[in-house]
Amino acid sequence: MPSFFSYSTPTLRKRFNKSARLSTIPKTMDSEIDKLVATVSDPAERKGFEMEMFSFKQMFSRYIFRTKQGTIKVDWDKISSLLPDQLISYEKLARPTDSTNLSKLAVLKLSGGLGTSMGIHGAKSALEVKDGQTFVDLTIQQIQHLNKAMRTDIPLVIMTSFKTQYDTIKVIKRYVNDPVRILTFNQSRFPRFFRDTMLPCPKTAEDESRTWYPPGHGDLFLSLSRSGVLEQLLSEGKEYLFVSNSENLGATVDPTILQYLIESESEFLMEITVKTRNDLQSGTLVNYDGSLQLLELNQVPSEHVENFKSVFNFRTLNTNNLWINLKALKRISDNEGLDLDIMEKLRHLDNGRVVVQLETAAGSAIKHFRKACGIIVPRGRFLPVKNSADLLLVRSDFYQLDDGCLRPNVHRPFQTPPTIKLSEDFRSVDELEARFKTVPSMLELDHLTVAGDVYFGRACDLRGTVIVAATERQRIDIPDGSMLENKLLSGNLNLIEL
Repeated sequence: MPSFFSYSTPTLRKRFNKSARLSTIPKTMDSEIDKLVATVSDPAERKGFEMEMFSFKQMFSRYIFRTKQGTIKVDWDKISSLLPDQLISYEKLARPTDSTNLSKLAVLKLSGGLGTSMGIHGAKSALEVKDGQTFVDLTIQQIQHLNKAMRTDIPLVIMTSFKTQYDTIKVIKRYVNDPVRILTFNQSRFPRFFRDTMLPCPKTAEDESRTWYPPGHGDLFLSLSRSGVLEQLLSEGKEYLFVSNSENLGATVDPTILQYLIESESEFLMEITVKTRNDLQSGTLVNYDGSLQLLELNQVPSEHVENFKSVFNFRTLNTNNLWINLKALKRISDNEGLDLDIMEKLRHLDNGRVVVQLETAAGSAIKHFRKACGIIVPRGRFLPVKNSADLLLVRSDFYQLDDGCLRPNVHRPFQTPPTIKLSEDFRSVDELEARFKTVPSMLELDHLTVAGDVYFGRACDLRGTVIVAATERQRIDIPDGSMLENKLLSGNLNLIEL
């Protein structure tokens, strides 16, 4: 039986008991959700599940309303450039003179996603990323070091999902006797629904997991309150929260940004950075109808998708490194609530039927906070591991670990990272590890492209520009100890100087 959280905060209980009228939700969906609730036998679990499903009804109701109004997609004509007071450069921020502010901070990592894009069936945050350490390990080590060095007590909060909770907790248990406070809570579990009938896929609360989904990291605000963690942090004197994705290895606590959050009295800061060719589909911060708003690709009308992807139109991306005033979050949650933009995502079942899952992004909450703004940060604060090429670079000697933090190797001639492109043959982590006996040295590498059935031996050294391309039905094996510098190795096993 899945675990269901009790909605312990008075505000949420009051809001649920009032049962705000969902006039736009179809009666069929409403009754089917009620049937799902009735399948939970334990009274306490049923109450928690009922409230979770009420949250789904609210989102579904807003989705139906916005679909009818035609507002699921943005009105492109309402988008304009950011105003001067909506954006600030990191370089202009004053550096703190002491660590006093850290006593008011908590750190939250978003660890609800799977690593399916990399062939991983479990939690992506539990993937061994470098020197046998997972994303969770590195985060815990960062917090441990910071607390010790600054003589403070920053708690680490991890939001998991029903898909990632087991794997994440398994890693956390290694630190049960260590001096670091770790709080965890599960985000919501919502039912997928069929696009043609608009009815939920699951028939019972215990139906197979593929009929359910975690509704995006925008759910963190509701689940943080619902779990009681928000109240706990506030009661401990924590006033600010630093949120980031677990797989972003550049997202570390920055006292400079924290100081600006406090001194500027901003209630919400979003770190943004300059796009590269690999970021064209990433969300960006815009001025929408006079207010600050996160714009995601799913919200863009089809005729403007290419405009959205253009770096000439939108040069920055949302890193999802967010700094939030917890008292402001409590105020908003207790009063008007967070009306986050809904993204409709379609999934295709094996039988051809299309199912819908509704998601929200945490960054879209920026429009609800006072004095919110974006901070243009160095690219080094955005080091996500999205694919096997990213993972190969992180595991290489280009980076070194320093108390859980990833640092460019000081022996690298140039601090800019090399470009790595791998074909679909390397897509999964298993394939990557099978095709590289050990990770090659990349200290002097500028560009690597590998395509086709290629295998690297142990202790290889790649320098300059290296291209290895095996043609169809041919295999290339790079011997142990090979040093390739400015080489093109083709399918006919010819070495060509570049």
